[in-house]
Amino acid sequence: MSILALCLEDKEINVMRCALLAAIHDLAEARVGDIAPSDGISKEDKKALEASAMNNFTESMLGGSQSVVSTRIMDLWQEYELQESAEARLVKGATIWFFEYPTSFKQSPIDLDLFEMALQAMEYEKRGGGEKCLSTFFESSIPRIRHTEVKRWAESLLEERKSFWDGFGKDGSVGGS
Repeated sequence: MSILALCLEDKEINVMRCALLAAIHDLAEARVGDIAPSDGISKEDKKALEASAMNNFTESMLGGSQSVVSTRIMDLWQEYELQESAEARLVKGATIWFFEYPTSFKQSPIDLDLFEMALQAMEYEKRGGGEKCLSTFFESSIPRIRHTEVKRWAESLLEERKSFWDGFGKDGSVGGS
């Protein structure tokens, strides 16, 4: 996800902070895996597993609260988890409020994590040679993306996916032919 964050051109967002937060997010996932809703693990359990992974990482490998590095990483983790900044909300995919000219406010869920989920699903479909359709991952992620730039990436990914499935004479939808 850090690389995706570095690809952002949004001038309103600190791209380097997004990349840092994404790297921290990936630390927890490296330990517990990329848990999807379909895995049957509750949000509370997922959160506990990831928090445990981060605590284990910072305590065991970085010297715990006595270490400047450990404290820095846990501070970034908390910023990400609590969505304390626009960058954390972009990476995590929460709903944020942003100013839209001239005087109205608009609610917009923006999410690199949703895009990454769809991107990974596309890679798994390609590796499977058209044998396994993972459309549920696309249906549960792409429609929720609102950030203009990430939405363009998603549209491009969907076009690529359509071409992929057209090559097999299939439509790539759940139960599609």
